[in-house]
Amino acid sequence: MKKVVNINLAGKQFTIDEDAYQALDKYLNTINKHFSSSSGFEDIMYDIEERIAELFEEEMQGSTIITVDKVTAMQKTMGTPQDFGAAADMNTSENRRIEKRFFRNTDNKVIAGVASGLGAYLGIENILLVRAVFLMIALSGIGILPYLILWIFIPEAKTASDKLSMRGEDININSIANAVEDGVCEIKETFSELHKNFKQNML
Repeated sequence: MKKVVNINLAGKQFTIDEDAYQALDKYLNTINKHFSSSSGFEDIMYDIEERIAELFEEEMQGSTIITVDKVTAMQKTMGTPQDFGAAADMNTSENRRIEKRFFRNTDNKVIAGVASGLGAYLGIENILLVRAVFLMIALSGIGILPYLILWIFIPEAKTASDKLSMRGEDININSIANAVEDGVCEIKETFSELHKNFKQNML
């Protein structure tokens, strides 16, 4: 008979047996140490935990307890590096594409990111074409109702996992970290540009 532990991953509750808990705890501590000095460290860890929670939910299949086998299966998807200090080890996850999901892409929005998200979902690189279609629909007499419906019911891509899923890209430790760090760099560049413009206008 094994002891079980109740854990919280990105706000989701799971029951995990003692052996599986020790394996998961060691895995997360290793990831934590590797990314501790990275830009957006807290966001990286949250998004990784959120993706792990999603994988556990997929693996449950009627079971109520997470076992070592489920932790091992999760690691194969997320990446199972022996030493996170080596960049090459970060890419040892299974090379698999995931199913695309439709999100609103507010990183590239004019109003609510519906057109940009739809373009990403359909694989259309020129978002202007998608926006033009919505504009023609709006002017055709149908109005903006279709856009408003999508705005209300389609969720925003908030996390790195959401943004990767929106593009149908593999969601693993490396891709999540890169997505978060890229986002942090974009924010820093935006603030730097705003600061530069502010100084120029003050002179």
